Amino acid sequence: MPHAVVVVDVNDDNKPDIVVANHKSNTTGVLLNIGNGTFFPQVSYSVGKFPASVAVADINSDNKSDIVTADWNSNTLSVLLNIGNGTFSSRTNYPVGVMPRSGTLVDLNSDNQPDIVVANQGAVFISVLLNIGNGTFSTQTSYVVGSATYAVAVADMNGDNKPDIVTAHGASNIISVLLNKGNSTFSLTGYVVGVAPMSVTVGDLNNDNKPDIVSASSASNTVSVLLNTGNGTFPLQVTYLVGAFPYAVAVADINSDNKPDIVTANMNANTVSVLLNKGNGTFFPQTIYAVGGVPQSVAIADVNSDNKPDIITANSGSHTISVLLQC
Repeated sequence: MPHAVVVVDVNDDNKPDIVVANHKSNTTGVLLNIGNGTFFPQVSYSVGKFPASVAVADINSDNKSDIVTADWNSNTLSVLLNIGNGTFSSRTNYPVGVMPRSGTLVDLNSDNQPDIVVANQGAVFISVLLNIGNGTFSTQTSYVVGSATYAVAVADMNGDNKPDIVTAHGASNIISVLLNKGNSTFSLTGYVVGVAPMSVTVGDLNNDNKPDIVSASSASNTVSVLLNTGNGTFPLQVTYLVGAFPYAVAVADINSDNKPDIVTANMNANTVSVLLNKGNGTFFPQTIYAVGGVPQSVAIADVNSDNKPDIITANSGSHTISVLLQC
């Protein structure tokens, strides 16, 4: 039951591989890229209970991509270090908040080592675990953000060269922006989006060199776009219709026009929606593509080396990965 997917080269052959979080089997699966957009069968590694998300980065500075899962039912993170050729060590677990739903890897304290930020669905706080330097992490530090935190993203939202945190709150229809004050403290502002936001991402949608926010609101079948005013504040949302129950959202330039587009995984429609960017941070109506059953995650990467981004979904209902190669 794949619940989340990322696409990244884990065996250093310059071909992006697929890494999934398998919710019911308590594993992460690695599917190595054969080279033409097809993949070897997955190799599975044990993680905590019900992994809900997966992230990949070099966390121990050995130039190999490591794996971190957020384990929803054991209230832990699992860290698996890459031991070479796309194989991984046994997991090390770290406690976090209740029902960790999403995690991301980013350098929060400017020491050139990726730290972990976790959205805890069953707690009112996010967890931050700082990288100690050898692939191990500190005990979590908690920051109150609000209840039902389903997703987290990190970017410098106000141009002060400090990474800020963005969270999605499924029960309150709010996106929270936590601006980094530089001394391990954050100031929080909430913004209204659609109903039940399950996913959030950031990207410069209107080419003004400021990261904007996109959230997927599952109960209103919309994405919300919040354009950055320049100081880390955001005006009212603009919404766009997508498929039924969008559970995940990604931003990437799909049609090679140097403008980032929006892609959602629509859980109740078994589809993805692609919204092409008009060029000023507004978007054309969706184009819909069929994928496997109950897609809950989406990633974008060129998996067949043709210089065109492809779409990959994790389909929990059909226990499959869908790969849509761009024509």
